[in-house]
Amino acid sequence: MIQFERFTLSNGLKVLVHEDPHTAYVVVNVLYNVGARDEDPEKTGFAHLFEHLMFGGSKHIPDYDQEVQRAGGENNAFTNNDITNYYIKLPAVNVETALWLESDRMLELDFSEKNLDVQRKVVCEEFKEHYLNKPYGDVWQILREMAYQVHPYRWMTIGKELAHIEQARLEDVKAFFYKHYRPNHAILVVAGGIRCQEVKPLIEKWFGDIPAGAPYHRQLPQEPEQRAKRTRTVCKDVPADALYMAFPMCARLDEAYYATELLAQILGEGESSRLHQQLVKEKKYFSQIHAYVLESADPGLLVIEGKLLQGITPEQAEKAIWDVVQEVQANKIPEQELQKAKNKLESLFAFEETSLLGRAINLAFFEWLGKAEWINEQMHRFEAVSTDAVQQLAQQLFQEQKANVLYYLSQAMHPSCTAAQHTDHPVAQPQQ
Repeated sequence: MIQFERFTLSNGLKVLVHEDPHTAYVVVNVLYNVGARDEDPEKTGFAHLFEHLMFGGSKHIPDYDQEVQRAGGENNAFTNNDITNYYIKLPAVNVETALWLESDRMLELDFSEKNLDVQRKVVCEEFKEHYLNKPYGDVWQILREMAYQVHPYRWMTIGKELAHIEQARLEDVKAFFYKHYRPNHAILVVAGGIRCQEVKPLIEKWFGDIPAGAPYHRQLPQEPEQRAKRTRTVCKDVPADALYMAFPMCARLDEAYYATELLAQILGEGESSRLHQQLVKEKKYFSQIHAYVLESADPGLLVIEGKLLQGITPEQAEKAIWDVVQEVQANKIPEQELQKAKNKLESLFAFEETSLLGRAINLAFFEWLGKAEWINEQMHRFEAVSTDAVQQLAQQLFQEQKANVLYYLSQAMHPSCTAAQHTDHPVAQPQQ
């Protein structure tokens, strides 16, 4: 049971304090309620750009990392389509340094053309290295464009296209900051070897005077129900053919999420999973295969992906996956197999709870979802999932008209690939 205290500052900043007397360290974690889904479709990649800008200096602190290192700490951040999260871990005696650092960059960044230019170049190089020039790097760009027609999940966190970052203007960056990076759009978690009664005045001191921002209410377009299978084939300079299948699933707060996560575990998590056992070990169609869910706030995707062995066609591989899936649809998962999946998740949660950083990030995440207390209820919700629920979910989820199927072929193995299929805009069947 993870315990914490909660309070809210007058500017709307939500604060959670988790005391752990068994450690001499503290984690200061700030979650901002902004992700790639909050971007202008013509100005994407801003949330991720801010992951870099936030380390480029703030109003009173020119070198953020240097101050963290002086205090004996380490820091990092991550961005996804829903949220942006920043954290510092350092000795508990230096907790005020972390609060000072985080409050100053929440107050105001070093908005200069020079700083923007430096960070813009860093992000552009990251885009080229990991998404344009890396084998399979554009997979998620293609999959998202297939699976989402109107919802802003249709672009990656890094951005829809490189030009959006290259052309980012200082006034647009400032507007994005003052719209989203305000105390009333943030959750602060302080966890570790501190006492709430001692740290609360420090939080008031450093964050209490930061002005609140205007209320932000999301009004995102809802993705219509998919009614026809979507397929694409691309041919690239990659070492092996790959197959990706993405199926629309529920949102994170939907009760069906728990059965969906367990279904993915049973199908494709680890060497004992059904897809691995049948298609890697027995049939030898794939060198590796996995299934997983996107834990997104709005309706996400269950994804099956695998690398094909030489001589296996993508059509063969896709049919083999459908065979495994249909077996789950036709027959109940044995109780023992379902319990094994639950046990694996329980071990994962237990491992996360041993980490002070993991507890801090998860407290912020569940508070953002709606209620931090849910951190202590997750396993009970998974335990309540029945074999009937998993079978019914498989029947609803794995329908051919809801499939988004990408054949990602190796140019070397398919010399007949057309020139058109080598472009960044792969040949595709008409979208339904």
